Amino acid sequence: MANRRLSGFTSFLIPGISSLLLFQTLKSQPLPSLKETFKSNFLIGAAVNVQQFEGKDSAANRVIAQQFNTVTPENIMKAEIIQPGWNVYRFDYADELVAYAQKNNLKINAHTLIWHSQLPAFMQHMQDPDSVRKYFVDHINTVAHRYDGKVFSWDVVNEALNEDGTLRNSIFLQKLGPNYIVEAFRLTQKAAPNTKLYYNDYNIEQPKKRAGAIAIIKSIQSAGVRIDGVGIQGHWNARNVPLQDIEESIKEFSALGIEVMFTELDLGVLKNPWDNNTADVNAKADSKENMNPYAGGLPDSVQNIQSKAYEDLFKLFLKYDKNVSRVTFWGVNDGQSWLNNWPIRGRTNYPLLFDRHFQPKEAFYKVISTKAE
Repeated sequence: MANRRLSGFTSFLIPGISSLLLFQTLKSQPLPSLKETFKSNFLIGAAVNVQQFEGKDSAANRVIAQQFNTVTPENIMKAEIIQPGWNVYRFDYADELVAYAQKNNLKINAHTLIWHSQLPAFMQHMQDPDSVRKYFVDHINTVAHRYDGKVFSWDVVNEALNEDGTLRNSIFLQKLGPNYIVEAFRLTQKAAPNTKLYYNDYNIEQPKKRAGAIAIIKSIQSAGVRIDGVGIQGHWNARNVPLQDIEESIKEFSALGIEVMFTELDLGVLKNPWDNNTADVNAKADSKENMNPYAGGLPDSVQNIQSKAYEDLFKLFLKYDKNVSRVTFWGVNDGQSWLNNWPIRGRTNYPLLFDRHFQPKEAFYKVISTKAE
């Protein structure tokens, strides 16, 4: 028999062992830890909410402490919450998150400084470019400087691209011009010199949108401004994970001398009501009976598809672990996922590694098994 070590626990496996026997072996052992399993490869993170970092969700807190070494706030550092009024800042939630992370030895990826969505209400009808610029400069200087050294990294600009790789027609593009992204990084670099700076977007593994992201990165670099990495969000359907495009993206982005991260990973199992694979938070669709097929539970056949997809994805991450610096899941368990209410409210989705009772799913063990030596 071959003695194979799985990052902190040992199982005795026969070469060619069946997946079923492997999972039975793993499940009979103490629950392994994602952060320990992949500690020599990349950071492992989760998106967290207020209930969790305020200590009100004890089950989630146990999973976070055991499984993850980095966290991203789902909402509380977005502009509408952290700056609800003109020159009015609300730092209490973000400060609580910092204290929570320090207590639990977690790195924070702060999310996000400049985004077209979830802006303060006062910006909805703003027409004066000078006012937009003042908000832009003051928001970055105030927020980024306050948390420099307290957060590990910032998603400086989020989702600035259309699907064809052109710049999204956001209020920032309209009022400040196409150079606003370079300026956002320039300001953040000055305000937060001890913080890593990232560009974050969905679907940038796709060729056209990837080309747009590469153009953004090159424009920042050619201006002599620092950009440390790019975040590929990873909101994919378990039945159709674009592995070839993901691999090509890792190669092309890392060739620019920056880190590659997978920042909002979830592999949903429900049908998309559209032909495209958008992750635009503002997109909505009407509910239809056939769009919520697993309200009573996830069939084994679908769970197997998801598990295999996660396994294949992590094998790819490990292949390029010198380039991939972080993998963050967008939530801690299935019940917390935004995909239960997007783009159709009230659906039951199962996109993460832990179920609604914080129990590890088959996909969890598949991910762990990719590190079998």
